[in-house]
Amino acid sequence: MSLLKRLQKEGSISGETVAQSVPRDNTFWNLKFSLHQQVVEKLEQEISGETDKVSEEEREQAANQIKEIMAEHLLEKGISMSRNEQQRMLQELLDEVFELGPISPLLRDETVSEVMVNGPSQVYVERNGVLEETEVQFRDDAHVARVMEKIVSPLGRRIDESSPMVDARLSDGSRVNAVIPPLTLNGPTLTIRKFSKDPYKIDDLIRFGTLSGEMAKFIEACVKACLNIIVSGGTGSGKTTTLNVLSSFIPEGERIVTIEDAAEIQLNQRHWVRMESRPPNIEGRGAITIRDLVRNSLRMRPDRIVVGEVRSGEALDMLQAMNTGHDGSLTTGHANSPRDMMARLETMVLMAGVDLPVRAIREQISSALDLVVHQSRMQDGSRKVTHITEVQGMEGDTIVMQDLFIFKQYGVEQHRVVGEFKSTGIRPRFMHKFADAGISLPDEIFY
Repeated sequence: MSLLKRLQKEGSISGETVAQSVPRDNTFWNLKFSLHQQVVEKLEQEISGETDKVSEEEREQAANQIKEIMAEHLLEKGISMSRNEQQRMLQELLDEVFELGPISPLLRDETVSEVMVNGPSQVYVERNGVLEETEVQFRDDAHVARVMEKIVSPLGRRIDESSPMVDARLSDGSRVNAVIPPLTLNGPTLTIRKFSKDPYKIDDLIRFGTLSGEMAKFIEACVKACLNIIVSGGTGSGKTTTLNVLSSFIPEGERIVTIEDAAEIQLNQRHWVRMESRPPNIEGRGAITIRDLVRNSLRMRPDRIVVGEVRSGEALDMLQAMNTGHDGSLTTGHANSPRDMMARLETMVLMAGVDLPVRAIREQISSALDLVVHQSRMQDGSRKVTHITEVQGMEGDTIVMQDLFIFKQYGVEQHRVVGEFKSTGIRPRFMHKFADAGISLPDEIFY
C-alpha cells in the first residue's frame, strides 16, 4: 500500500475534511481546501508524465479548467471573491497540480535557503541563516504525502512503510529529505535544501564574508596544484557550496567524476561524469552504495574524483584512490574541527570492515590528504571558513596538522559576529607542488 493510500485510509482526504490546525473562520483557506480535491481529481487524470515537462498550452488549458471549477463552486456556495483573491486562488491551485503545493512560493523565493515541513500545520524556512515560521499550511498528512510522492516518483524512489526515509532531489538540484510516520510523531516531515540556480563563485563567498581574498587565492592554487582536499563542518555549515566552488577551479581539460547520494554538485566543465547512489528495491535488493561507485570510478580514467560526502566505509576507498595517483580529489565530511575530521575518518575506515591497525589507518589518512578546509555556521547564521589546515604527516602515532589560516572571533555586535581572517604566518610544506604546477603565490598571503 502506497503512503498516500495508507494516509487516505487513516485520515480522509475528501473535499470536506479540513485539518484541525486550519482556522475554520478563514474563508479563503476553507474554500481552497474544498476546491483542491476537485481540481486534483479532474486534472491529474488528464496530465500524464512528469509535471515539469507539461507544455505551456497544457498549463493554459488547466488554468481555464480551474477557473471554470472555481466559478461553479463559488456560485454553488454563494461566495464572492475579489479579482486579487481569485488570482491568488488560481495560482495556489496551479501549484497543487504542477508544482509542490503550498510550499511552491517558498521554493520560488530566492531569499529562502531551506524549507522545513514539520507536519501539515508547521512550516519553517531559513533566511540568511535564521529560522522563521511561515503561515503556510497543508491540508492534512495525506496532502504532505501527495507532495512527497510527486518528488520521489520521477526519480524511481519510494517512501512507504518498508522505506520510511528517503533522500531525493528536485529538478533544480535542491536536496530533499523525507521521513514519514511512525518514525516521525507529528506527521510526514519534509526538508528541502535549496541551491542557487547559478552556482556561487569564489567572489560570492568573499562578498558573503565566508572567507578572505587571500584564503580564496590560496585554495584556488591548491585545487589547481592537484592537492587532495576535504571540506569539513557541521550540518548546514555550507560544505556543499564550498565544494562546488572548489570544483569550479578544476581545469577544463580534466575528466571529473562526481559521486553523490543525491546529486547536488553543479559544475560548468564539459568533461564531467555524474554518478548517484541507488537505494534498495522493495525486496531489499539492487542497492548501489557510494562505496560501489567510488570503486567503479577508478576504472573510468578519472583525473579528479569528487565525492559529495563520505559517511562510512567509502572513506577507505577514497583514501586509497588519493594514494594511488588520483591526486586533486575532493570530498566533504561532518566534523566539529579539522582534528575531529581525522578521528572521524579513522572511524569510517573501520566501518569498511577491514582489520587494520590504527597506525596503518592514520598513515593512510596522512599520506592521502593535503588540506582540510573547515567551515562553521556562526551564531548570527553566517557561514565562515574558520580553519584552513595542512595535514603534514605522522610523528609517532599522531597525525601532525598545522593551521595556515583561521577566523579569529572577537565577539558579537548588534547580533552580528565580529572577527577577522588571519594567516598564521606559516608556509605549507607542499609549496613545491605550486612550483611544479607553475603556480606563483605572493609571499604576503602568508603574512
